[in-house]
Amino acid sequence: TEKTNTLTKDNVYTFQVHLRANKHQITEVVKKMYDVEVGEVKVLVRKGKVKKVGKRQVEKKATDKKIAYVTVKKGTINVFPKA
Repeated sequence: TEKTNTLTKDNVYTFQVHLRANKHQITEVVKKMYDVEVGEVKVLVRKGKVKKVGKRQVEKKATDKKIAYVTVKKGTINVFPKA
């Protein structure tokens, strides 16, 4: 989204992570995958909305999403790698 694109200028990157992942696990994975030094990790959970589907008005809940905002101290993460 536009918000995440503007945050990359300040070395803050956004990831969708597993609902049971904690900050320590997210930090370790980002360090290993991108070879960077992680400064701060902020996490939020977006609850899935209840939607009405079909003629019967059966309620269907969308899945929850956990989003991590990772601040990088040293290095950069290449968001769009060259093919």
